[in-house]
Amino acid sequence: MQKKIPQRQCMGCRERKAKRELIRVVRGPEGTVSLDFSGKAPGRGAYLCPNAECLKKAIRSKALDRSLETQIPQQVYERLEKEMEQQNG
Repeated sequence: MQKKIPQRQCMGCRERKAKRELIRVVRGPEGTVSLDFSGKAPGRGAYLCPNAECLKKAIRSKALDRSLETQIPQQVYERLEKEMEQQNG
């Protein structure tokens, strides 16, 4: 029997994709927002495609802010942009 691949929804394009293909943004138990590349950090998570267009849509619609129930610091968005540039590089 084939193992089920976990699916998550991108906050930008709203498409469902394999969890491993997406970047996880997590709000930890103490309220700090960071990027989680292991996918195992504790806290509430939201996912984005490694695509600058999805990031722009998520910023415009404040989808990450709503999903994580907190204000996302600008440096998190900047780090996301850098990571996407490196991955698409």
